[in-house]
Amino acid sequence: MFPLRRNRRLRSNEAIRSLVRETIISPNDFLVPLFVVEGKGIKEEITSMPNYYRYSLDLLQNEVKELWKLGLKSVLLFVKVPDNLKDNKGTEALNPNGLMQRAIKTVKNTCPDMLVMTDVALDPYSAYGHDGIIENGQVLNDETAKVLSDMSLSHAQAGANFVAPSDMMDGRILSIREALEQSGFKNTGIMSYSAKYASAFYGPFRDALDSAPVDMVDVPKDKKTYQMDYGNRIEAIRETLMDIDEGADIVMVKPGLCYLDIVRDIKNEVDVPVAVYQVSGEYAMIKAAAEKGWLDHNAVMLEQTTAIKRAGADIIASYFAKDVVTLLNG
Repeated sequence: MFPLRRNRRLRSNEAIRSLVRETIISPNDFLVPLFVVEGKGIKEEITSMPNYYRYSLDLLQNEVKELWKLGLKSVLLFVKVPDNLKDNKGTEALNPNGLMQRAIKTVKNTCPDMLVMTDVALDPYSAYGHDGIIENGQVLNDETAKVLSDMSLSHAQAGANFVAPSDMMDGRILSIREALEQSGFKNTGIMSYSAKYASAFYGPFRDALDSAPVDMVDVPKDKKTYQMDYGNRIEAIRETLMDIDEGADIVMVKPGLCYLDIVRDIKNEVDVPVAVYQVSGEYAMIKAAAEKGWLDHNAVMLEQTTAIKRAGADIIASYFAKDVVTLLNG
């Protein structure tokens, strides 16, 4: 006797599959990372991130307009700082006329309704490529958190809607929240990189910003003393709940694909939006394999972004955002 229920009836053609699909990707899911450089007329491809670019401020305007037309309404800004402006204390990060501050104003002047989030960490500004101040071979926590608070305030003053501390210093969310509140920026949000793992997937990103740790005596060779051990799961929940208690409005898991169990764990525990960063290494692997003809670029891209959302992501920071939305728009 045949079963009364045949699950394949709901898979029999694209119309029914679309009608009953549980997880739907749309432009509203995406946060678009943008890399900004000094100069004019620059649209410079990142070698390890094919078809992704660094933009000078004048061409950043064009990119922002294109994103808005596609329905992409949120950007996350990163800056590539000239070497001569880097030091051990992130001094340039506090420059009110620095590249980040001008990038924020450029986006807001170009598209006032675009949501602007900003990277808050010292590595782009550090002569040593670390997310904090180095002293006697150690990354200083509390001294770094103070600089991050001042940096966040500078971004808010320039017009940022959200600051996004990506450094993993202890207590920095509370420090930033207090600095913003005390200066009257009570509506400036914080998206915290709450569960950021010490991952091998960040290489192309560090190429994009020239922000890899330098190989020097008395400088930590990696970021494992502050980014999380990828063998840990419960710790991610603890870190995230602490950030929420300190004032984070959105929490993030980074990277994406290898950490979908963490995304689901956190989504089940919290009542704030959960972001996931589909990082540069994840992007580069798909690009490289597709270039070799080993997989279908668009099919794998959609499958991975859908998996991230299905795992519990409310927001997906992805270098594929434009590609996905262009594909969905037909």
